[in-house]
Amino acid sequence: MSRIGNKPITVPDGVNVTIDGHKITVKGPKGTLEREISEKINVALEGNVINVTRNNDEPESRSLHGLTRTLINNMIQGTVKEYEKKLEVNGIGYRAQKKGKDLVLTLGYSHPVEVEAPEGITFEVPSANEIIVKGIDKELVGQTAAILRTKRPPEVYKGKGIKYADETIRRKEGKAGKK
Repeated sequence: MSRIGNKPITVPDGVNVTIDGHKITVKGPKGTLEREISEKINVALEGNVINVTRNNDEPESRSLHGLTRTLINNMIQGTVKEYEKKLEVNGIGYRAQKKGKDLVLTLGYSHPVEVEAPEGITFEVPSANEIIVKGIDKELVGQTAAILRTKRPPEVYKGKGIKYADETIRRKEGKAGKK
């Protein structure tokens, strides 16, 4: 029994939810999001409350029940308040710069790394060592932050690289000297 899937979703004021078969459209003050959902899941809008139910108790339907409810809730929350991920750039000479909508990273390579902002994503660079990825689609914000992190993942000896702001890097000691 899905506990998350059974929770109703309350639609806040200023957000318009449209259900067309198995396509859900959420319009809010920050933008519009659309998503196709599985045919094994039913979504009903009653007033300003959304209920998610499943057709049967097959394992696939049960696994999609809570997921679908969470995805719809994330769409509603994203159109009200943008999601953001903070990244830190650590290392001597490592820095981030904003160039128009895109991001230019200097990460110790022989060339600067340019990253284009996907549709619906904005980059903020408050300082040369901080990057903030913002957008209304939680999945896209997380994926873009993960792609940025792969440009130079943090290494375990000196901690150089791009890491999430709340991430802790387990450091290694390095070579032990002869005694």
